[in-house]
This record gives sequence, structure tokens and C-alpha cells, in this order.
Amino acid sequence: MQALENTQPRDGKSKARTGDVQRAYAFSDLSDYSFKDRLLIRLADVVFYLIIKLIGSTAKFEVEGWENKEAIDAAGKLPIYCFWHERMFLTTYWWRFSRGVVVSSKSFDAEYTGRVIKRFGFGTVRGSSTRGGVGAFIELARLMRAGCPAGFTLDGPKGPPRVAKMGPVVLAKRTGNPILAVTMEPAKYWKLRTWDAFQIPKPFTRAKIFVAEPIYVAATAADEELEMKRQELQRSLDDLTQRGAQWRVNL
Repeated sequence: MQALENTQPRDGKSKARTGDVQRAYAFSDLSDYSFKDRLLIRLADVVFYLIIKLIGSTAKFEVEGWENKEAIDAAGKLPIYCFWHERMFLTTYWWRFSRGVVVSSKSFDAEYTGRVIKRFGFGTVRGSSTRGGVGAFIELARLMRAGCPAGFTLDGPKGPPRVAKMGPVVLAKRTGNPILAVTMEPAKYWKLRTWDAFQIPKPFTRAKIFVAEPIYVAATAADEELEMKRQELQRSLDDLTQRGAQWRVNL
């Protein structure tokens, strides 16, 4: 399978729009932090990046449903990737060529996690469900118009686990781009005692990526239809999760 291509702005290419894109993929300014905090952020950034890169490079991947991603490309659209927070580790590594832009919360932890994913080619906009969420959503829609795919850890940053939120559905309505549910199923992994039971794959594990059929949302969709689409997204991810679990059983 061919590697994912780097995404460049598709329309306009004005200085302002290009500047928006460049800022999304650039490291954030740490000047407001103390020297100690800057050191911790940069140290955590490099350590976690190297761990993900090292383990990810040993994994043996296979993919099911790639034709669904290709259908979006053929239609001239951009995907809105959606996956569970617990699967971030190998998902970050395998989709590193996607150039997806994700929402990053306004917190100390988000400073180094944001730097880690940017090392893997992703972009970020700052916001959360409680702080700066509307502004982040507007910026995400603007970046999609400039040619950047979007990404959501759908139940993050704090859960509840495996419950789909409305954000990508509203973004799909606003931009005309489809939602693409994906999951990563490692055959062997450690499970952390966190709210999401975060998975850390074991070195040299097999892993399978499952890609669902795209979900389109009409520009005229009202609240009831939006909720129906959210439920469709929930079912899609639940189905991928079940298929992944069955794949592990059959190994």
C-alpha cells in the first residue's frame, strides 16, 4: 500500500491561509512557561516521540477497508478521521503521513503531547470542550478549507470512554467533508490503568487497521439528523472495535 501523501493547501493559497496552515504544524511558543517547565516539556516531547517511533517501527501492519479512504480521495474530499482515545499510540505512528489536524486541549500535558504528534506530521489547534472549543472548531473548519484533513480522538480528552461526541458531525456538515471512522487493533499490548484503558503495543506486535465507510452529513441537516449521524458514527466505531477484537481472537 502506498504511503499517505503530504497535504498542501488546495485553494486560495493566500498568505493568510498559508500562514494559518504553517502555524498549525509549528511548535507552540513556550516563553510563558518557567525554565523548569520548558525543560520538562521538551524532555517529555523527545522521550515520548522516540518511544512511539521505536515501537511503531517494529510493528507489522495490515489494513482492511482502505478502499473507503480512496473513495474520499477520488471524490475530491478530505477525511475527518475519528478514533478512540485509547488507540492513540500506534494510530499516531501509522497515520503519520496523513497531515491531520487535531484539537489539542489548553493544558500543560497538551504542550508536550502536541509537540510529539507534530513530530509525526500532524497539526493542532488549541481548545477543548470547556475552554476555547468554539474558536478551535472555527479554526479547524478554516484549515480544512485550506486543504488539511481533520482528526478527532472521539471520546477524549477525558471520556466517557468509547462514546462518540458531536464535534466531527457538525464539522462534516459545515465543510462538506465526510467522517472516516478508523481503529487500530494491536495483537499484543499493555493496558494502562487510566480512564480510557490506554493501550501501549508491545514491540514487534502485529496490528490491523480497520477503515469504515465514509459518513456524509448534509449541509441542511437539522438537530435530529445530526444526532442520527452521531449515532451512525457510534455504531461504525463499535463495529470496527468488535471486528478488531475478533481478529485478535482468530490469530
